Amino acid sequence: MAKYIVIALLIVNICGVSEETRGQTVKLLSVDQLELRLDRGKDTTYVVNFWATWCGPCLKEMPHFEKLQAEFADQKLKVLFVSIDNLSKLKSAVVPLAKRLKLKNEVFLLNEKDPQVYLERIDKKWSGALPASIFVNKVRGKREFYEKEFTYAELVKTYQSI
Repeated sequence: MAKYIVIALLIVNICGVSEETRGQTVKLLSVDQLELRLDRGKDTTYVVNFWATWCGPCLKEMPHFEKLQAEFADQKLKVLFVSIDNLSKLKSAVVPLAKRLKLKNEVFLLNEKDPQVYLERIDKKWSGALPASIFVNKVRGKREFYEKEFTYAELVKTYQSI
């Protein structure tokens, strides 16, 4: 029996597309998968924060997004963190950072090769600067893009306006 468990764990490690961080999983995510998720959440407001482990302002604002999700837990709000770090940084940088910050919201690593293509697909106005966020509310037909660092007050105000 133990032999089968070891084999199953090896298969999961070889085939898996996520990294476990003690309660927090960092999954790979393509732009297509992100758009599908946003489209399916018709009654949910999504706040998607794009960040990188090397971006100081990104790390500074991450607790604001965590607090937003916690404060509005009774509402249909979903905060997603999407790292644009290189795929090679998944285990060495993204997972340890998510673990160290004890992030409770879902964490993803953008699995796209060409930044020019994914920047345009996420929002044509995105210059590539970080931090960046999109707020999506399908019920109201709203999708707003911001290329800036949020204070908590600005984040709440923006969320409530969407």
